[in-house]
Amino acid sequence: MNPLVVTFFLYLLFMLIVGVVFYRTTGDLSDYILGGRKLGPLVAALSVCASDMSGWLLMGLPGAVYSSGLNQLWITFGLIAGAYLNWRLVARRLRIYTESAGNSLTIPDYLENRFYHHRRSLRVVSAFLILFFFGIYTASGLVAGAILFQKTFGVAYQVALLLGSAVIISYTFLGGFLAVSWTDFFQGSLMFFALLLVPAIVVADLGGPVSTLERLQYRTSFLDLMAGMDGVAVVSLMAWGLGYFGQPHILARFMAIENPARVRRATAVAMGWMVITLYGAVVVGLTGAAYFLESPLQNPETVFISLAKEFFNPWVAGVFLAAVLAAVMSTVDSQLLVCASVISEDFYRAFFRGNASRRELLWVGRASVLLVSLFALLLASDPESSVLRIVAYAWAGLGASFGPVVLLSLYFRKMTSKGALAGMLTGATVVILWKNLSGGIFDLYELLPGFVLATVAIVLVSLADKRPPEVNNRTFALKDEVT
Repeated sequence: MNPLVVTFFLYLLFMLIVGVVFYRTTGDLSDYILGGRKLGPLVAALSVCASDMSGWLLMGLPGAVYSSGLNQLWITFGLIAGAYLNWRLVARRLRIYTESAGNSLTIPDYLENRFYHHRRSLRVVSAFLILFFFGIYTASGLVAGAILFQKTFGVAYQVALLLGSAVIISYTFLGGFLAVSWTDFFQGSLMFFALLLVPAIVVADLGGPVSTLERLQYRTSFLDLMAGMDGVAVVSLMAWGLGYFGQPHILARFMAIENPARVRRATAVAMGWMVITLYGAVVVGLTGAAYFLESPLQNPETVFISLAKEFFNPWVAGVFLAAVLAAVMSTVDSQLLVCASVISEDFYRAFFRGNASRRELLWVGRASVLLVSLFALLLASDPESSVLRIVAYAWAGLGASFGPVVLLSLYFRKMTSKGALAGMLTGATVVILWKNLSGGIFDLYELLPGFVLATVAIVLVSLADKRPPEVNNRTFALKDEVT
């Protein structure tokens, strides 16, 4: 049997075993959604990183560098800055405030409790926006995994889609948050070592860093950071970093850390992982461009896979292939779990069964994973679906809708529920409208105007609104503890 196939399926089997193990430790919805807030700093850090980067880290970024050169570094600058500020400004406060505000399990739950908003519009709008953007995001991830599976093993697209999806759905359904977080931990570790080892071996084969760069001199402006770039392009790439503040699957890890005092350690681990892997991916693109100089790849995004197959025996190459699929899986499982938590906590319990038992809510959460998965599979059934062309809506939409709301809810005492609602609606609307316009300022990535205008809307509406009731500020009593 092909060693690539054996290695890959052994990895998938390991993921399923993790799901079964944590099935036994999941007793209620809190365990299923946030792991009972028992996530250690190391697992939290790598889980955040793995669920954040997805297949883009091993396919998209190396492919972009392979095709265009070092001008793609601008997006890494923005992502590193955004991720660091997210850990620094949000992680600790959100962990404390979500527990203080009624032990909130989801972002919609937190917003309703934070602003003492019992009219439910805040919960409904935020839950709807999460389901809308994550539905698209999840489907696109399933498509990406299926296409990779199809091209590697030569099976039909629909078979590849069902096989890849079945594994992700199974361990997410069984083990919930802890299964997802621990599988993300292993997947993040695998991605880390793959992005260290592959470029190092290729550079050594090419004669070292100097020799590698000399081969790239033949490509005009390939090593020029500003090649083909203008101010709008640079700002647009760096603006991706703003999206971190509003990603529910990342914020959920902050909420689940076992002790707020351990956030600093998690931050150090996460940022170290991120810097090394991002620049490892950049070096993969550079070394691939140097190695395949005389015989260019037909698909630039396969540069990592092509180098792995070229330089390693099939067994090791199979591990690196698993790393690529792990990157895709680590994001899809987190998205599924966030959507399931919204359905079970923010719709089922909030509107239909407020007195539901812990066991009932747990199984509603599991059923929600299946429901969202079926919807995502339906969208992903056509590999040419237009959903692939609007993936950017997910990152920008979530970042603009929730980023300013989450940030200001932790720092702005005068913020009100109407301000929060105005911010979410403004962010989402601007992203969707801006994406459909072009030319001049509209070439700017829609996340930036969406984020800025949502922030303005929150501040103006909150200041114009009546003074928030004193109960709204009960979480700020913890100010001395979190600063």
